[in-house]
Amino acid sequence: MVEDSGIQKRNLNSKHRKPLLIWGASGHALVVADIIRLNSDYSLVGFIDNAPDPAPEYCGLPVFPNLSLAVELTGAADVIFGFGNCMARLELEKQVQTIGLSLATAIHPSAVIASDAVIGAGSVIAALAVINPRVHLGTNVIVNTAASVDHECIVEDAANICPGVRIGGRVHIGRAAFIGIGSSVRDRVHIGDDAVIGAGSVSAPAGRPTSALHTVRKFARASQAESQLPI
Repeated sequence: MVEDSGIQKRNLNSKHRKPLLIWGASGHALVVADIIRLNSDYSLVGFIDNAPDPAPEYCGLPVFPNLSLAVELTGAADVIFGFGNCMARLELEKQVQTIGLSLATAIHPSAVIASDAVIGAGSVIAALAVINPRVHLGTNVIVNTAASVDHECIVEDAANICPGVRIGGRVHIGRAAFIGIGSSVRDRVHIGDDAVIGAGSVSAPAGRPTSALHTVRKFARASQAESQLPI
């Protein structure tokens, strides 16, 4: 059993909050759970982990082996993803919506978000992230710790912008693209669907879709598959 991190205790004064499930029960789920703790809209009631032999509890809350059982036992109508694998989140988003559930959005109070930015349902905006004017985030996007997305960017569904990433202005990031930790993407670059930018990369060329990506994609694919598996 994972040691109680205090998340359960922090949800005690939650009588009027909507019950919420986190799909995932590992490191990123901890980050999402902490953001939920600081949000007055939701009360975290459990985690979903469809891996073989999941632990019965995580952070002092129950872990359910599948979505249907979790909804039946908790009455939750809202779900948010707590893992980074882009394609898995994209596919499971369809499952959540098919059975009539809603995607919750988690925004850390220390994040800086422009008043005209659009944040899609199911997105996670972590601590110290910056979302600048006229940015449009699709559904189920991760903008992780201390990452910044500059003016007029478009980030499509299920993209994962890792901690410390710097995205210049008017960048277009495709569906389920993975931008590795500490990467920098200069202005006006178009990153294609399902592309992978390796950790610490600098993407300089601008103009054509997926520019500067194909040279790093194969190199980064193995590390993404190994470290970002769905939970």
